[in-house]
Amino acid sequence: MSQGDDWTEPGAFPVAVGVYRIPLPLPTDGLRAVNVYAIETRSGLVLVDGGWAIQESQKQLEAALRTIDYKVTDITRFLVTHVHRDHYTQASVIGRQVGAHVSLGVGEKPTLDLIRGGWTAPDPQAAQLSRAGASTLAEQWAALTELEQPDRTHWGYPDAWLNGDRTLDVGDRALVAVSTPGHTQGHYVFADLASNLLFAGDHVLPAITPSIGFEAAPGPNPLGDFLNSLAKVRALPDLILLPAHGAVTVSSHARVDELAAHHDHRLQLCLEAVDAGAVTAHAVANELPWTRHRRRLADLDTFNATLATLETFAHLELLVAREQVIHEEVEGVLHYQKMSTNP
Repeated sequence: MSQGDDWTEPGAFPVAVGVYRIPLPLPTDGLRAVNVYAIETRSGLVLVDGGWAIQESQKQLEAALRTIDYKVTDITRFLVTHVHRDHYTQASVIGRQVGAHVSLGVGEKPTLDLIRGGWTAPDPQAAQLSRAGASTLAEQWAALTELEQPDRTHWGYPDAWLNGDRTLDVGDRALVAVSTPGHTQGHYVFADLASNLLFAGDHVLPAITPSIGFEAAPGPNPLGDFLNSLAKVRALPDLILLPAHGAVTVSSHARVDELAAHHDHRLQLCLEAVDAGAVTAHAVANELPWTRHRRRLADLDTFNATLATLETFAHLELLVAREQVIHEEVEGVLHYQKMSTNP
C-alpha cells in the first residue's frame, strides 16, 4: 500500500481493488491537499468528497482520472463527508456540470443556509470569538473574511440529505454511512466492511487532530459530539484508514484511541487553566501550547488563532456539560469557573 513519502503528489493511486486515492491541491491552505476517493462501479465512478472548486483542482482531477481511463463525465455520484469548502464545493459544481448526484449530511443544512443566504454583521465565527473573550481576534477575523466572501454558486444544496446511519448501495459495494458529528454537525464517514476500508473524511486524520467548532452554525457541544462519534467509529471493525488529509494508514482503531487520548489531555489542561484563574476561552487558549511545536497563541496567524480559540471554547463547553466547570455570561462574554467540590 506504499505510495511514496509525499501523500500530496498528484495522481490516482490504488488503495484497494476498484478504489483510487486522488490528492487535489489546496494552494492557499496549510493542509496542502485533500484526498478524494474514486470508486469504480459498472455505471461509472462514485467519488467520496469532491475537492475545492478552483480551476487548478479540477484540472488535476481531470488529469488523474485520465491515468485510470476515466473522464469527469464518468462521475455519477458524490458522497460528501462534510460541508467544508475543500470537500464540498467542487462536488457541488461538477455535480451540476455532469449531472452527478450529490449527497451530504443533513446537519450541514444550517451552515449551507447561512452561506447561501448571506448573513448580517458580525460574521458568525466573529460572534463566537467575541463570546470567547477574543474581541481583537474577532475584529481581525471579520476583516479577513470580509475580503473572502464565498462564491455562492459553489454552494448549491445537495440532491439528497443523509440522515442517521444507513447502508448505501455503491455498485456492488455496501457502504455503511455513519453519522459522525463533531468536526461539523453533518459529518459522515463511509465504511466498506467487506473490503476493510474506512472513508474517514476529516473525522479521523492520521497526523493532525481535526478542528472542532469551526463552522458557521456549530452545535451546542461539538467536542462532546466528536468524542461520541469517535466511539461509534471505534465500535466498527479495525479498518484501513482512508483519510481526507494525509497518507493511508492500516488501523482506524489505533488513531481513534490517539485522538481520544489527545482530547482527554487537552480537557485536563483547560481545567487546570481555569483553576489557575483564566476565565474566558481566549484566556485559557493563551495558556495552552499549540501545534506539535508547542507554539503560543500569540504566535499563530489569524486563521489558526481562530481555530485554537474556538476549539478551546468547545473544550470548556464540554467541561460545563460534564459539570466540572460552570459558566456565566458577562456583557456577552462567557466566564468560566471550576465547579466547587464542597458538599
